[in-house]
Amino acid sequence: MNVREFYKGLSEYFPEDLREAWDNDGIMCCADSSIDIENVLITLDVTEEIVDYAIERGFNLIISHHPLIFKPLGAITEDNNVARKVIKLINSNIAVFSFHTRADKADGGVNDILADLLGLENIEPFGEGGLGRIGDLPEECELDVFSDLIKTRLGADGIRVADGYDTVKRVAVVGGEGKGYVNAAIACGADTYVSGRIGYNVMEEAPERAINLIEAGHYYTEFPITSYFAELVGKIDDSVYIEVADSNMIKVF
Repeated sequence: MNVREFYKGLSEYFPEDLREAWDNDGIMCCADSSIDIENVLITLDVTEEIVDYAIERGFNLIISHHPLIFKPLGAITEDNNVARKVIKLINSNIAVFSFHTRADKADGGVNDILADLLGLENIEPFGEGGLGRIGDLPEECELDVFSDLIKTRLGADGIRVADGYDTVKRVAVVGGEGKGYVNAAIACGADTYVSGRIGYNVMEEAPERAINLIEAGHYYTEFPITSYFAELVGKIDDSVYIEVADSNMIKVF
């Protein structure tokens, strides 16, 4: 199966019309769409380390969640870190697909996976474009108990919690950068909101707004999508070699 066919197959799960207007995802880089795909590397971010690894190991295709190219490139030179990666990829004939906001919104995507991992039931979309998910825990629990569950199930190296002085039952989630969805979570009746990153000023207002706010890490709330990407690649072509790579460059000491 060639690059063009692979992209078409994945787009059936992540339709282009789900992409936010401000986003840039899809085919990020492709020197030859007719080449047959034999080896697929899946990652959250296309870091230079990931690019070098893909070149060394002979991968034909990289699939990421975060876009390789997000802002327009003013020039394609080695002085620009994104352009430098593109040059390497083109020279090595490696294609890159990025599925960003459409993978956030899609059925079975980032936020459905996050909601499932946290054990939510009666899950439904919320927020602008239906990007977030909201649901209920089977049983009400204390905030510290739920916080421990999040850390364990996401494998996070640490989480930040702002206590809204309420127990946890109705939970809203948005993977990654979720500061802009707090108001929508409150409007939907959530007593607890979980995201990758919310921000200091918003977190400080948790008691005043009567909602528990939990930052579980941008990387950790989105990394589970890589396993779903791998599953879909296997469905599209079960003959390809698939590998999932850790691209997390941020460590907690």
